[in-house]
Amino acid sequence: MSSMSKFKKLAGISAFAFAAMTMANSVNAANWRYAHEEYEGDVQDVFAYKFKEYIEENSDHTLQVYRFGELGESDDIMEQTQAGILNFVNQSPGFTGSLIPEAQIFFIPYLMPTDMDTVIEFFRESDAINEEFPKLYSEKGLELLKMYPEGEMVVTVDEPVTKPEDLKNKKIRVMTNPLLSETYSAFGATPTPLPWGEVYGALQTNMIQGQENPIFWIESGGLYEVSPNLVFTSHGWFTTAMMANQDFYNGLSDADKKLVQDAADYAFEEIIVHIDGLADEALAKIKKASDEVTVTRLTDEQIEAFKARAPQVEKKFIEMTGERGKELLNTFKEDLKEVQND
Repeated sequence: MSSMSKFKKLAGISAFAFAAMTMANSVNAANWRYAHEEYEGDVQDVFAYKFKEYIEENSDHTLQVYRFGELGESDDIMEQTQAGILNFVNQSPGFTGSLIPEAQIFFIPYLMPTDMDTVIEFFRESDAINEEFPKLYSEKGLELLKMYPEGEMVVTVDEPVTKPEDLKNKKIRVMTNPLLSETYSAFGATPTPLPWGEVYGALQTNMIQGQENPIFWIESGGLYEVSPNLVFTSHGWFTTAMMANQDFYNGLSDADKKLVQDAADYAFEEIIVHIDGLADEALAKIKKASDEVTVTRLTDEQIEAFKARAPQVEKKFIEMTGERGKELLNTFKEDLKEVQND
């Protein structure tokens, strides 16, 4: 056989091998589906697209992201994830609380620190976050990949508030979370649970009809101009969680499991940068849009009046979750002490 013939044969074999390898990679590549409960540009959306960015830059897989409303409400996307229709879901404990009661711990007021550096360190180092919560999610067929903060919780109200008595008979629209309702009841308000998709519409309806404008808690990454007074009570940080269908995750190769974990870590680091200063930017936009908006940051003395009502919410949490919830709360507090003492 001539040298040219040998070369052509080798070239043909190499081309065939390359085509076979490409076909194999194509077969192994998957289009994964990820849904979250917020809108374009919101914190969960940014996290999702950072996760997508890492997956697609480091593998042949693709990721389809679905925003709020595209596949239904928060409950719908959780059900779809548990059924294996979706591979990944981002859902806050505010909604997961009906499925995993212990997840409501994030709504015990004044349990979490409020300065960002301490909050971030807590999410990085906490045994409750990184060891205990994955076990709880696993019981529901979910692989918890990352919990992360979105920002400080705020309330909006139709008139200035500086003490619990100011909230008496005030209607508040809250997530469908029993402990969140308990928190605002303790603060003196009258909470009305609503699915997230109905909250903003309900606020607008009340404003149009001239009814008493209800107050509504929001995370710092999503301040909306729905009422003329924004009140910072320093009672907590809004937390959310990203997870996978456990059967799907367990069926992944070791390499893909590492890919998913690395992508979640990458998105976490990116979101920490993203939320830094986000509340101030949102407030600036709101104040620029309206001269009537006021911002109230309670003094330490004023906060104490609200904080004095927190123990009844903690008691309710233990009633809802039993001994396991009590143990989780103790671990949570120990983790916070360690972080705050560093």
